[in-house]
Amino acid sequence: MPIIQAEQLTKHYRVSTKQPGLMNTWRHFVRRNHRTVKAVNNVSFSIEPGEIVGFLGPNGAGKTTVLKMISGLICPTSGHVEVAGHIPFDRRPEFLKQITLVMGQKQQLIWDLPALDSFRINAAIYGIPASVFHDRLSKLCDLLQMSDNLTTPVRKLSLGERMKAELIVALLHSPRVLFLDEPTLGLDVNAQAAVRQFLRNYCRETGATVLLTSHYMADITALCERVILIHEGSLIYDGLLSSIVDQFAPYREVKIELGQEHPHSTFLPYGSVEAVDGHVVRLLISRDDLTETISRLLADFEIIDLTVQDPPIEGIIGRLFMKKLVP
Repeated sequence: MPIIQAEQLTKHYRVSTKQPGLMNTWRHFVRRNHRTVKAVNNVSFSIEPGEIVGFLGPNGAGKTTVLKMISGLICPTSGHVEVAGHIPFDRRPEFLKQITLVMGQKQQLIWDLPALDSFRINAAIYGIPASVFHDRLSKLCDLLQMSDNLTTPVRKLSLGERMKAELIVALLHSPRVLFLDEPTLGLDVNAQAAVRQFLRNYCRETGATVLLTSHYMADITALCERVILIHEGSLIYDGLLSSIVDQFAPYREVKIELGQEHPHSTFLPYGSVEAVDGHVVRLLISRDDLTETISRLLADFEIIDLTVQDPPIEGIIGRLFMKKLVP
């Protein structure tokens, strides 16, 4: 049975509108006009226990709204969702003990207190026995290398250390389902790598299910085999990350180093010109025309080096969102 099941999930907001100017402000005060904002439209998906699924979309696509609905923070306008056998918006204690929500732009630690005090407060809220609390805290601190910073006030921790502490406080009750919204937001490269490694190890050891949103494709490629893409509130892809190249990128990236420089327009007959940087040119060429086009390039130019590869996954997804391609 899926641990997360969303069917025709929809969320619409009714918001007031006002034109600028003093007179329009008075009209707005007396009689308001409203419009409907369709944040999420008929989104359906299911996630099996133990899966780590990437949830991707541009800003304003509806990702965080979906996370809030399936974690029980807001009620759907229509549709049905179950998580671990519970209706999220009922907010039953049995449900809340099985999930956690980590948002990179928000914190649940108490700013002026040491992180350890926040850990103890959460342990009391979830009714975690003292012996179990100390055992779990020790394991999580070892995984995240946080043992030396537990008594430091949160405001004095670095951004990376605060994010590690946020993960610890969110996982103390051993949730079965992790909703992670930009968990590496603002972190440097080393801190991002540490958080990814921790999540990988944690899920392997506990079998937790993860729904991960991130604008850093390195997070997705490092952790997720499956991705769900959402655009303008609608689901446009649900499948393997590796299959995106086959479905949405019927071309290869060809990088050539030339013996002499040529203007950008010279390469237009050969494919889509991605970049011309001095002697180095990057082209996108249809897979069907690849052999013939490379033969023409070799015949027409003095080529020092040539490489052929699949285009970067983030570039494919970016084009997918811009064109709103539907499989």
